[in-house]
Amino acid sequence: MTITLTNAAARQIAAQLDKHPSGLGLRVGVKPVGCSGLTYTYAIADSINPEDRVFEHEGSRLVIDAKSLASIDGAQLDFVAEGMKQAFQFDNPNVGSTCGCGESFNLRKLAP
Repeated sequence: MTITLTNAAARQIAAQLDKHPSGLGLRVGVKPVGCSGLTYTYAIADSINPEDRVFEHEGSRLVIDAKSLASIDGAQLDFVAEGMKQAFQFDNPNVGSTCGCGESFNLRKLAP
């Protein structure tokens, strides 16, 4: 299982960690919410748990718990600036559909 980071995402993680000296990386997760079922969560990781997976790019760390990793395996994390809006954005091959507002998603069905 793997997650990749773009250079822009790695730079943004480094910028956020500069503001949080105790931070070890960006923690990403998936939780149930919204009209489609799941949403991504983001927080500064102050610790790394034994069940966490850590992915690094250009010295920046992405920390993901094992349960969330199953939903975002193979995804790429980018940091996108569109006008006044700046946000992390996943290109996740496991997404089946997203809600109209783009805040939640569901996973595609895998063939048996």
